[in-house]
Amino acid sequence: MNRFSYVRARDAREAVDVVSAHPTARFIGGGTNLLDLMKEHVTHPSHVVDITRLPLKGIEDTPDGGLRIGALVTNSEVAWNAEVKRRYPLLSKAILAGASPQLRNMATTGGNLLQRTRCYYFYDVGTPCNKREPGSGCGAKTGFNRIHAILGTSEQCIATHPSDMCVALAALEAVVRVTGKDGERAIPFADFHRLPGDTPQLDTNLKPDELITAVELPPEGFAAHSTYLKVRDRASYAFALVSVAAALTLDGGHVRSARVALGGVAHKPWRNPEAEALLTGKPATREHFQAVADALVRGAKGFGHNTFKIELAKRSVVRALEEAAGREGQP
Repeated sequence: MNRFSYVRARDAREAVDVVSAHPTARFIGGGTNLLDLMKEHVTHPSHVVDITRLPLKGIEDTPDGGLRIGALVTNSEVAWNAEVKRRYPLLSKAILAGASPQLRNMATTGGNLLQRTRCYYFYDVGTPCNKREPGSGCGAKTGFNRIHAILGTSEQCIATHPSDMCVALAALEAVVRVTGKDGERAIPFADFHRLPGDTPQLDTNLKPDELITAVELPPEGFAAHSTYLKVRDRASYAFALVSVAAALTLDGGHVRSARVALGGVAHKPWRNPEAEALLTGKPATREHFQAVADALVRGAKGFGHNTFKIELAKRSVVRALEEAAGREGQP
């Protein structure tokens, strides 16, 4: 681990000022990802800015009937919060599907959004990785790429975003609140994370000095018909090969609206509103769920070891939609 200066911020302005003054400075909350990256020599911050004393730990109603979750609320606190479980069970299920209880007790809401990929080549500093060292190449493309992306890839990177929570937040169409030198702003969740393109080292559209202060959930939580399905190599503490956050509004057996977000398949939680719209006004049947699955995965590309994910993603979407509709196992 490299030498660094430690600063405990007294308020958000001080935290932002330190990071603004030092380009390689990093905020730290729970530290469940940043410390790993530092110990593996993947990242080398000059300053670590401790934000754990900032007043960003509340869960409260918003004026429009939604819910505001502070950036420092732990994953465990979100998952077990009575209002989240009642109004946004999709989010609770997604968080509980991720990591171990010990990690959920430390990991924060803001930190979860900023997780770096779990690509083997990203963590192995002896191998080429454009995300870690732009221009060095992508070892995963011709290497062992079983866990890697099948959608939204580029010549530069085929890494995936590892978060479970973010997949649910994408389906719920959350909003990320941030503050920086230029003031506060709100970022729709669909615009928060980036696809790799030619700049795979950039995971989000945050400005370098911006600090996440909260995540806001809209009033509609799809409490009656939603589910989170995670397919992984073992039953606990494993990242998703494919995950699906499915949410439906039903009216007499017909779909009034649908949201489907995929995890484990792209550099960001993957959604396609045009594919979701195929369900609008249609009966909640396997035939129509299959059409959505095919549309969601259209254009997917495997790289050898991970080609199985294409069919796995389709089947997972159908199964998740059946579960959300309460029709699992029906023809």
